[in-house]
Amino acid sequence: MKKYLDPKTDLTFKKVFGEHKDLVISFMNALLPFDSPEEEIEDVEYLSPELVPVNPLWKDSMVDVRCRDARGRQFIVEMQMMWTVEYKQRVLFNASKAYVSQLHKGEEFHLLQPVYSLNMLNDTYSDSESYYHDYKIVEVAETKEVIDGLRFIFIELPKFTPKSYCEKKMQTLWLRYLTEIDEKTDEAPKELLENPQISKAMEELEESAFSQSELYIYDRFWDMVSTSRTLINSALRRGKMQGEMIGEERGLKRGMRKGMRKGMEEGLKKGMAEGLEKGMEKGMEKGMEKGLEKGKEDERRRNAVGMKAEGIPVDVISRVTGLTPEQVSAL
Repeated sequence: MKKYLDPKTDLTFKKVFGEHKDLVISFMNALLPFDSPEEEIEDVEYLSPELVPVNPLWKDSMVDVRCRDARGRQFIVEMQMMWTVEYKQRVLFNASKAYVSQLHKGEEFHLLQPVYSLNMLNDTYSDSESYYHDYKIVEVAETKEVIDGLRFIFIELPKFTPKSYCEKKMQTLWLRYLTEIDEKTDEAPKELLENPQISKAMEELEESAFSQSELYIYDRFWDMVSTSRTLINSALRRGKMQGEMIGEERGLKRGMRKGMRKGMEEGLKKGMAEGLEKGMEKGMEKGMEKGLEKGKEDERRRNAVGMKAEGIPVDVISRVTGLTPEQVSAL
């Protein structure tokens, strides 16, 4: 019986989509919002996943997979295990850097080609019931005119539920591949194995295809993900408690000052009630926000220190914790 690894890890995701052009082409054609078959990708060349700035003083960054098709369009494909408040900004930063790096001194702006950023999230971040989110630069008020150049797709994998195989069949198959296959898979679904491209991607996940050192990195990756989730959840709880305490204290002080200014019995009672209610609400909001953020940041840094002590690569630590490579290196 074949044993499979989970395709969502850093190791397996890059092996499948960063080494096989036919698979990443099929994957992107299935998941990107192309309006017609003419827009679909026919061939790609892999580009360096390291986005090096022109100025050495500017920020360097890494992505999972970056490639370019014959038209010059660039595609960035990322797998993110946990949502962080900074992730959207990092996605925008990387796509913008890929966009502006196309032109050299003296070249015309019309040579610029679109950059597509396809982001798979093994987490949720929105209140929407939909798992698929398409972002572009659009005029909001009247014309709905779009400024072409940057396109961002975020897919919340935990929200995906296969419905009809007839509608967007390849998108359904690829998302089933990402969400249904892991170490517990005893037998691969027939629908996946019947598709040549998905079947090839399944072969790349067979445990026998990995060395012992790669399997060790794979196991350590999941250990780090589990540890990070535990620490972040703990930080959120502590931050919430701290925020409530700070909010209560600030609200009480504001309420008392407002109530005392109104003077006598009736005015004092009314003023304190209003002040306490409004003050506590605003104070708790600010306190919770600051407490949560500080707690998360402290836990991420402590977790990164522990990972560095284990000898985990900086780019892996950065991806798991949400810290930048520079922040990790400075710890």
